[in-house]
Amino acid sequence: MPTEKKPASHPLEAGEAATGVPAEGSADQGALEPLGRPGLHHWQQANIVDPSLDERGGVFFAAVEMTRMPMILADPRQEDCPIVFANNAFLDLTGYEEGEVLNRNCRFLQGAGTDSAAVTQLREAIRDHRAIALEILNYRRDGTPFWNAVFMGPVFDKTGKLLYFFASQLDVSKRRESEQSLRQAQKMEAIGQLTAGLAHDFNNLLQIINGSLDHLKDKRHDEAAFDRHHTAAVIAAERGAKLTRQLLAFGRRSRMVPKGVDLSELVNSFGELLETSVGQRADLSLNLRRRLPEVLVDPNHLEMALLNVVVNARDASNKGGVITITTKALHLNGDAAARHLEPGDYVMLSVSDEGTGMPPHVLARATEPFFTTKGIGKGTGLGLAMAHGFVQQSGGRLEIESEPGRGTTVRMIFPQIQVERASRDTAKAPIGYQSRPVNQVAPPLILVVDDSQEIAAAAKESLSDIGYRVTVAHDAEEALEHFDQALAAGDPFRLVFSDILMPGGANGLMLAEWVRERDPTVPVLLTTGYNDEMSLDGPRPGSLEVLGKPYRRSELIDRVQAALRHGVRTSPGRTTSDFGPARE
Repeated sequence: MPTEKKPASHPLEAGEAATGVPAEGSADQGALEPLGRPGLHHWQQANIVDPSLDERGGVFFAAVEMTRMPMILADPRQEDCPIVFANNAFLDLTGYEEGEVLNRNCRFLQGAGTDSAAVTQLREAIRDHRAIALEILNYRRDGTPFWNAVFMGPVFDKTGKLLYFFASQLDVSKRRESEQSLRQAQKMEAIGQLTAGLAHDFNNLLQIINGSLDHLKDKRHDEAAFDRHHTAAVIAAERGAKLTRQLLAFGRRSRMVPKGVDLSELVNSFGELLETSVGQRADLSLNLRRRLPEVLVDPNHLEMALLNVVVNARDASNKGGVITITTKALHLNGDAAARHLEPGDYVMLSVSDEGTGMPPHVLARATEPFFTTKGIGKGTGLGLAMAHGFVQQSGGRLEIESEPGRGTTVRMIFPQIQVERASRDTAKAPIGYQSRPVNQVAPPLILVVDDSQEIAAAAKESLSDIGYRVTVAHDAEEALEHFDQALAAGDPFRLVFSDILMPGGANGLMLAEWVRERDPTVPVLLTTGYNDEMSLDGPRPGSLEVLGKPYRRSELIDRVQAALRHGVRTSPGRTTSDFGPARE
């Protein structure tokens, strides 16, 4: 992003007009960002003359409140950079009321599936006072996740003092779900193409196992022969189990979970399935550099992308030849812009074949979804399209080089993980969490309910350590007994923190209903490890909040303290828009 540009005057400049720095296409450009195209006339930072939020009678404030685009302002001059303004569309999007949002850091929207790398990018942008656009998995008040396309930029006064961070959001969950459906279709295509090869491989493995078992029966008194046949059977069984695990990884519906990966090690571990997919059509050659720097990718999705590229190479190798998989490190400097990448260090994974190649008009459309030159029933045209999308989402670039009669090379280029810098930034970064002091004269009594004794004990310890009184129950019936006893003794529970899914009788949702019938002023905070399913079974009253598992100690304390401060929603609250927040 440009950092040394003079502020450009607003077209309506009349002495007191706000100014800003044009984005020039750099602040919200990219397939994963809010517009999906360059924002040539948007500002990446703004300069204002009146920082007050008191005057809300103007037409521009009315426009901000009426827009379906969720918007917030955060104040970096205050401790922990809290939200100081949220428009109605933001409240519609997240399910919170204004009083539950103001004076809180926006991390309360994060949850179990939120990518830590995206959080780090946001934190670094705030630290550096620069604009950023990205997509991040956030969670509504009721625990349901949504993909949030966020644009955030700084707001300065005329002297250059930082006043606010402005952020707009866009719910892009439907587009993400469509991409997930395409990935699932690609997995099914890959599995279908592998079926014959896998059946052949498994029959060979079963033959080895059955033959070894027959020999073991006859050679039980020959120690050397027994060990030899036993080892052969064990190795065959392990190979079969590995193939099964890899096949299940392709068939599973899962969101991307990036982690540090050595591409050479991944290809090596994946080699048997790649050889199965190539079969007798061509020879497979591995040219892998050892001790490569790691890249941040989802290994299951990378295996799937690599498999589809190799299958394409196999299908193009009508006359045999060699399919070569290569890994190596790259440093891009002067040639980075030509490859639409930032200068820096990268790792390349390439697949080259000696097949038919592609003419220019086919090469130009090779990554289009559903575009294929294969015959009917031989492919859906999703392989390269999904590989291209995966590489882009991983911050890299997919390149294809091909000529008719001279084969094809597909390169997947990923940025290296900057281990030293990441460790240094993490060490310097504040934890971003400050617990509020607990009233030691009359500390609140909290009921923790979880069928796992270990999880319940950990939650109790976290809350007890900062001064709360905590009672633990391991099912809804036991929890209700404790609740009734405390109510009768005149020392009622101030909050109930319960798991949703518990074996046996009632679940957490039913417990919440029972608690509300007895004392509607007691807030109930629920937790679950299944909130990625986009919905929860049973009713979801507006008084309930959901914290996704796994949660951190700081997240638990923050949500408990927020619930105690704000209490239960006892009225319908504000009227939400008939249209709701903007969605892609």
